[in-house]
Amino acid sequence: MKLIGPVALLLVVVGALNWGLVGLLGMDVVAKIFGDMTSITKIVYIVVGLAGVYVAVTMLPKQLAK
Repeated sequence: MKLIGPVALLLVVVGALNWGLVGLLGMDVVAKIFGDMTSITKIVYIVVGLAGVYVAVTMLPKQLAK
């Protein structure tokens, strides 16, 4: 279970970088790798979104309490 936090944080960073590239260059790396809105692409987006929720609920409050 100790692995979930770092993996979730990594996914959030990767997701943020992907969205930064979408905004700056119009390039969606996830879609380029897995295809435009394929089932796998949707699963990747869902997993990254769930990682964001996990980080927001478990890790963010700890950081704000410091």
